[in-house]
Amino acid sequence: MDLRIFTEPQQGATYDTLLTVAKATEDLGFDAFFRSDHYLKMGSGDGLPGPTDAWITLAGLARETKRIRLGTLMTAGTFRLPGVLAIQVAQVDQMSGGRVELGLGAGWFEEEHQAYGIPFPKEKFGRLEEQLAIVTGLWATEVGETFDFHGKYYDLSESPALPKPAQGKVPVLIGGHGATRTPRLAARYADEFNMPFASIEDSERQFGRVRAAAEEAGRKGDELVYSNALVVCVGKDDQEVARRAAAIGREVDELKLNGLAGSPDEVVEKLGRYQEIGSRRIYLQVLDLADLDHLELISSQVQSQLS
Repeated sequence: MDLRIFTEPQQGATYDTLLTVAKATEDLGFDAFFRSDHYLKMGSGDGLPGPTDAWITLAGLARETKRIRLGTLMTAGTFRLPGVLAIQVAQVDQMSGGRVELGLGAGWFEEEHQAYGIPFPKEKFGRLEEQLAIVTGLWATEVGETFDFHGKYYDLSESPALPKPAQGKVPVLIGGHGATRTPRLAARYADEFNMPFASIEDSERQFGRVRAAAEEAGRKGDELVYSNALVVCVGKDDQEVARRAAAIGREVDELKLNGLAGSPDEVVEKLGRYQEIGSRRIYLQVLDLADLDHLELISSQVQSQLS
């Protein structure tokens, strides 16, 4: 099972902080560094010094890391035109030597759109479907050929479909709890399906829907990677777990119920239960970015036990 570090910089983080965490991610043997794509803090806290842009951040990290994968959970489809997004991701993929992955979602946080003057359309899922068709279609177009797309929301004519990513295919991640349209969209476009902040039971049910949709679309159900995103709070003892929970404003019992919390052995046991239902990759939502000892503990006492 792969462990990836997943950050929420809108809650308050500079680029330098993110760089420090990304370098620790690489040095400690984790598989990837991912970040959210938001422009406004959520809940309590001041969010200082303010938001950082996901793809500008990843462009910087692309040049300052060497091994780890880099990506978003999830880029908001409302933030970027699909043609522009295809250019941005391809460029960052080139800058990283082919280590980028694109998580793309419809966008949902209306307040951040209002705060920064970003249109928040009523019909977001239909736009997401067209965005996926355009981004993947642009990348798949042979050099020297052009790409056209005429949809309800977007219209492209004679696009040179450049630049190309360094990878032959940038992995596309789709995720969510929707019972019908989300599995269908994942079956058509996704290399990985991510279930965010969900129980083992809900994850197993949704993974089954995605597998069924993939097979209905003519793909093998296990062709996709299945993953989860879960908050993490690990400590050597109960006192350390409680201290880390307090630092992120959460209760230990709630974290144990809804995330990966407790001793290393407790967390390994719960990871094993996710693995049993087909999850091959876990995005560890790390909320205290100053606590690098937390990452070291997870690396040395959790990751080291996983096969």
